[in-house]
Amino acid sequence: MSIEHHLPGIWKLRIGSSETATPVSLRNLPPRDTINSGLDDAAELPFDPLLIESRVKWRGMQIVLPAGEDEQFYGLGLQLRGLNHRGKKRTLRVNSDPTVDLGDSHAPAPFYVSTAGYGVLIDTARYATFYFGTTKLVSTTPPALEATMLEVDDDAPVYKGVASGRVEVDIPSTVGVDVYLFAGPSMLDAVRRYVMFSGGGPVLPRWGLGVWYRGCGTASQERIAELATELRESRMPCDVFGLEPGWQSKAYSCSHVWDAGRYPSPTSLLDEMSGNHYRVNNWTHAFTHPSSPIYDALVKDSGDHEVWNGLVPDFTLEAARETFGKHYDESHVALGVSGYKLDECDSSDFMKEFWSFPETSVFPSELDGEQYHSLFGIKFQETIDAIFRRRGVRSFQQVRNSHALSAPYPFALYSDLYDHDEFIRGVANAGFSGMLWCPEVRHAEGKEDLIRRLQTTVFSPMAQVNAWYINHPPWKQWSRTANNSGQFLVDWPEIEDACREVLEWRMRFLPYLYAAFVAYELCGTPPFRALVLDYPHDAKAQSCDDQYMMGDRILVAPITAKRDTRDVYLPEGQWRDFWTGELFDGGVSITVTPSLETIPLFVKDGSIVPLARPTLYTDDPAALELTARVYGSGASDAVLFEDDGVSYPAGARNSVTLSWDGEAVALTRAGDVEAPAYTLTGWELIVPE
Repeated sequence: MSIEHHLPGIWKLRIGSSETATPVSLRNLPPRDTINSGLDDAAELPFDPLLIESRVKWRGMQIVLPAGEDEQFYGLGLQLRGLNHRGKKRTLRVNSDPTVDLGDSHAPAPFYVSTAGYGVLIDTARYATFYFGTTKLVSTTPPALEATMLEVDDDAPVYKGVASGRVEVDIPSTVGVDVYLFAGPSMLDAVRRYVMFSGGGPVLPRWGLGVWYRGCGTASQERIAELATELRESRMPCDVFGLEPGWQSKAYSCSHVWDAGRYPSPTSLLDEMSGNHYRVNNWTHAFTHPSSPIYDALVKDSGDHEVWNGLVPDFTLEAARETFGKHYDESHVALGVSGYKLDECDSSDFMKEFWSFPETSVFPSELDGEQYHSLFGIKFQETIDAIFRRRGVRSFQQVRNSHALSAPYPFALYSDLYDHDEFIRGVANAGFSGMLWCPEVRHAEGKEDLIRRLQTTVFSPMAQVNAWYINHPPWKQWSRTANNSGQFLVDWPEIEDACREVLEWRMRFLPYLYAAFVAYELCGTPPFRALVLDYPHDAKAQSCDDQYMMGDRILVAPITAKRDTRDVYLPEGQWRDFWTGELFDGGVSITVTPSLETIPLFVKDGSIVPLARPTLYTDDPAALELTARVYGSGASDAVLFEDDGVSYPAGARNSVTLSWDGEAVALTRAGDVEAPAYTLTGWELIVPE
């Protein structure tokens, strides 16, 4: 085993002869400098690398890393069915439809982080299996019986006593692997180092943090224009309008060209949408139909299995990326398309039919199907992201599959599944691995369910309403026909005002969210993250999977339908109810009974929270008019950022500080960048009656 001090606070361990096709070896974006990130460059190794054991067997390679008895483990990509991995087995298989908590995910990543304050990246595209304290070799000296028992605290269900102090990793079909160790000293610092090693967080456009709406999948150009006008006339905030599969002449597999019948003049539609302050995001997937103009060019650069009668481009090859990217640039982006929804780049084993390519596939890059399933999504992201980088503009897009080192790509994950509790857990879990999750609103069982789902997506990385299977917005009509045709019959007009108010809260928080994403880009701090990242030694926080931090000072505790109350755990410190200003001591759980109009939000006492005037779209200059909410002493200044919000790279920015002197809030600006500027129009001192 060789050990290399790779970057400040990061060590590379080479064990055996590693494979050539791995997340690190195939990366196209370099690590980001951590000089101004606040991370300690003198951080020490989290443990002695000589304690790592390894062996090669006929099935592949096994490595064993040390673990303390009280360590808890998190990460491994997007995990919708579980949070803490201690005492569990996890296999990182690409699968869009996980039915049990075994590690399956449409965005697995072989990176985990420990409450002891370090992170580990196993640099492999194989379906690695992790055993977190669940394995122990036979010993000549049998241990005491009680040392092998698993103890669970009823008040805080965290695995404390475990079978062993080791993490065993089984990596099939390889005789070597590179392991990267990320120092802390805190758990959050380890995640930040991993994000910066990946390339930093994405540079997002301001419009990407507004409200998204996806229209009916079979809608015509005329109907899309009508829906866009309807949203404006009903004063529903919306920045991004998504087109679903019907825009293409062939879908499943895809032609990648506009359907001349439904979209006779895409240029005029895109111009009209732009004039109405919409960005347009087009659904697509990579499987390429024989009718596509790029089919012949892709044949030699595609795998040996078809999916839905289409080619599977090998995006690890520059030629395939160039063919695909050039067509998308000239045929879509040049006309005004602002991004894509990259669908079906994962796989499914639990649907009625298996779809996608098998693991036995062979690709011209010599990857097999297992490796390419792991890398498909991130190389697809790279292919599309390069279009906008070359044009010098930012994007925010969607994808169904991702893997390690995905942080710098401006994509949010989403799912075809629809469990509200899992969607909330996804927001908390994704941050461990430098990913973003979109708990979109697809349908609702009733008024309460619709509002509660909207509240969750509004306080998440991407606020999207996905009405792909209905011809009207969900707050207009909601009762399905008996034959399940997707057309809704029963008007529900009283819900429209309530939905508008929820969406307006997204627009109010835009300055705060934009600042959180700039911190993600520059310092690696996930803008949405589980409580345990900020409070790693708090036993209650270690098991909390239904609430999360948003930025540096707000705790979000979504509530699902048919629940009159919910328990909220407030970590150490003091917290104030966002809506009322009521003060609570931390370290305890409280029971809240929120009205349908509010989602449980708590603010660190002493914070200033900037809120913008709610507008219909982010380009409205009124969106820069701020009201500052002062909670308690207001001792913690709020820092915002100003730039043009669209150019890539971002370059210099102004920083704007809101501070409270006990009598009023003041706004001060540092920097002379010409950019849309915030103005302070008022402030509120939030205290209980």
